[in-house]
Amino acid sequence: MNAFANELNGARGIDAALHDDFEGGSGGMPTLQLPNTADPTGFLREYTDEQNDPSCRIKINHGTTTLAFKYKGGVIVAVDSRATAGSYVASGTVKKVIEINPYLLGTMAGGAADCQYWETYLGIQCRLHELRNRERISVAAASKYLSNITYSYKGKGLSMGTMICGWDKGGPAIWYVDSDGSRTSGNVFSVGSGSTFAYGVLDQGYSYELSDDEALELGRRSIYAAGHRDAYSGNTINLYIVKETGWTHKGTIDISELHYGDWKPKNENEFRAPSEPYGYDIRHGTE
Repeated sequence: MNAFANELNGARGIDAALHDDFEGGSGGMPTLQLPNTADPTGFLREYTDEQNDPSCRIKINHGTTTLAFKYKGGVIVAVDSRATAGSYVASGTVKKVIEINPYLLGTMAGGAADCQYWETYLGIQCRLHELRNRERISVAAASKYLSNITYSYKGKGLSMGTMICGWDKGGPAIWYVDSDGSRTSGNVFSVGSGSTFAYGVLDQGYSYELSDDEALELGRRSIYAAGHRDAYSGNTINLYIVKETGWTHKGTIDISELHYGDWKPKNENEFRAPSEPYGYDIRHGTE
């Protein structure tokens, strides 16, 4: 520790030390081990193609619903919490929103390990940018950094479909980044196996002029629709709102309790309960 402090106090200074991670051919990115084969994607498919080989050695978790949309007051981010491995529900408490910094959120769809690792790494780079430039990184720049990473590993087995959401000098922003390096800005995105169900609700109710409460309700109801109909989505909804002052978690909401009207907020920070159940009550055979 003393040696590190002495180095920073020396002629090189803190700026030079902070820039060391960009020296060398990797541009500061970690070097990952790849299979010793000319075709890493084919190698991965050989052991993970569950559709054509049910007895494959590696069964990758799949199935999710994530969404984000921009409106005049900020950005709404909503996700489910179910992870599946084939027909098996592996977990019902997966956190599919990565809190990159107090103003930036990333969603998780695809390979859980890929999204968690690279979005956590993105958070480190966003912090370094802030220290070097004495201002927060923009949402566009953060998404560009991530797309550069994913493009450099294109064809090597990454599986990511993430939305980088936040607020910067230009206001609220959402960028979609995938494992091929594609990067797109937009107002409304939904990613995952349940996205078709979520889009059905989003397209019907979305308007840029929504109030905060209307936007939160739309995000919650959209994930509910996906969790209710898509076998690979469900359990709970994690709901976030991003404002100029940063993001706020608005609650973890049980989908079955929403369906029957049993859910109540646990504290004052959580979004209010709906005025009536989202679904019909099959327990009593009533509409």
